[in-house]
Amino acid sequence: MDDVEIKVSSPGRMCLLGEHQDYFGLAILAAAVDLRIAFAGRRRSDRRFVIDLPDVGEREEFGFDGDIPYARKRDYLKSAVNIHRRAELPLSGWDVEVRGTIPINAGSASSSAMVVAWNKFLLDAAGDPRAGDPRSLAELGYETEVAEFGEPGGKMDHYASAFGGVVWIRFDEPMRFDRMPNPLGTFVLANSLQKKDTTGMLGFIKSHVLDGAERVRARIPGFTLKSPLTTEVLAAIDRLPPDNRRLLLGTLRTRDLTAKGAELFRGPAFDHEMFGAMLDAQHGVLRDLLQISTEKIEAMIRAALEAGALGAKINGSGGGGCMFAYAPLDPERVAAAVAAAGGQPFIVRVDEGARRESQDEVSR
Repeated sequence: MDDVEIKVSSPGRMCLLGEHQDYFGLAILAAAVDLRIAFAGRRRSDRRFVIDLPDVGEREEFGFDGDIPYARKRDYLKSAVNIHRRAELPLSGWDVEVRGTIPINAGSASSSAMVVAWNKFLLDAAGDPRAGDPRSLAELGYETEVAEFGEPGGKMDHYASAFGGVVWIRFDEPMRFDRMPNPLGTFVLANSLQKKDTTGMLGFIKSHVLDGAERVRARIPGFTLKSPLTTEVLAAIDRLPPDNRRLLLGTLRTRDLTAKGAELFRGPAFDHEMFGAMLDAQHGVLRDLLQISTEKIEAMIRAALEAGALGAKINGSGGGGCMFAYAPLDPERVAAAVAAAGGQPFIVRVDEGARRESQDEVSR
C-alpha cells in the first residue's frame, strides 16, 4: 500500500420550495447545508475496495475486475464502481472510511450526498478532471442512485449536493440551472426519528399526478403540468378521483409557490418574513394535498413557530424524516423547542457543494 490519501465530502440539502417537482420536469429551490458525508481513503496495492461505514456498523469489501453483482436493492457503493468500470475509468484499490453528520433516511439527501461524494472520490483517485465539475458529479450521482436501479426519483438532491449554496433548477428540457444569492440566516433542521419509504412515496405520487394530468388533458386538450391554474383547469381537476385531484392540485400549487420563491431570491431586497410565510404555505400544500406530513412533524413545526421561527416545513419526500424551521434570530431557542417536541435538532447554515478536503483534514 502506498501513501496516497484522499478525502472528499458533500453536503445534505434542504428543499426550500418544490418537493416532488423535479421528476415532473418542474422547478425547485434547494439549499445545501453544513451537514456532510465524507469519504477518506488510502490507496491499496491490490484491486479491491475495503469500505468501513462506522456510522451504520457496516463494512463492504469487493473487487472490480468484472461486473460487481448487487447484494441488495440500492447497492450504491457498488453501482458507482460498475458505472465507472463500464466507462473504462482507471480504477485502483482503496481502504476507505465513510462518516457523516446528515440524518440517514430522513429526507435530507443523505444517500444522494453519499453517491456524489463517492463519485468525486473515484474520479479524484483516477485523476479525472470531472472530479472538479459539479454538473458531472450531479449527473453521475443520479445515474448511480436512480437510473442504475430504475428508481422513480429526480435529480434535485444530486445537483444541490454537488453545487452547494442556494440553487434554482428548472428540470425541463433542456434543464436550466441558476446559483441564487444567499441572504439566508440560520435554520434548525430536525429529525423526527420516524423512518420513511421514499421510493414508495415517490412512485405513488408520480403515478397519480401523471394519470390525473392525462384525465384533465382529455377535457382540456393541450393541458400540461406547466399550464396556468385557470378556473377551467381547476374545474377539470375538481372532477378527478380524490387521490388524483389532491396530488395534481398540490403539484400545481407547489409549482406556483416555487416560482414566487425564485422571484424573492432574485429581487433587489430579500424579505425574510415573506420567505418564512412561503415556507408555511408550502408546508400547508404538502400537509393537506400531498399528505406527506405526520403528527409528530406537525408537533415539531408548531413548537418551532411558537418559539419564534419565521416559517417551517417538512423537508424532502415526507412520510417521516426531517422538518426545518427558518430561525435567523434565535436558533437555540427554536432548537430547544423542537427537541422538547421529540425531534433531534441541528442548527445549520447554507454550505458549499462537493469538495476535496485539505491534506490536514485527511490526516486527522
